[in-house]
Amino acid sequence: MRCPYCENDDSKVIDSRHTEDGHAIRRRRECEACGRRFTTYEKVEEMILMVIKKDGSRQAFDRTKLLNGIIRACEKRPVTLAEMEKIVDEIERGLNNMMEKEIESTFIGELVMERLKELDEVAYVRFASVYRQFTDVNTFVAEIEKLLTTKKN
Repeated sequence: MRCPYCENDDSKVIDSRHTEDGHAIRRRRECEACGRRFTTYEKVEEMILMVIKKDGSRQAFDRTKLLNGIIRACEKRPVTLAEMEKIVDEIERGLNNMMEKEIESTFIGELVMERLKELDEVAYVRFASVYRQFTDVNTFVAEIEKLLTTKKN
């Protein structure tokens, strides 16, 4: 690590510890040449994940937007915020583990619906009605019948 004072390339680590949020490592260093101390922070470089929308446009993945959609689906349901955040965490982690730079929004929507189906069926139907753009009562009823059929099996 280059010294910010004398620009020497050699320094030694005196102390390392995690930051309070746990997402970086704080290192105290000492320059081998001038002896001055300085602090560096090391963190994982996150890959920017792009979402391909239904209309073909692209935008950066936004976990807040995903969480808000799940919150709306779970409104007035016995689902805790911690459970909703867990769904978002699992989905985000899974998407990052795929190592793809671009993901279809439809794929993300299906992941949300899978988890909501396990967590709360009413929230699942609410989310599906918006996500799949139910146009009439028949598509709504068909989705509920599908849910009932899979529940019996």
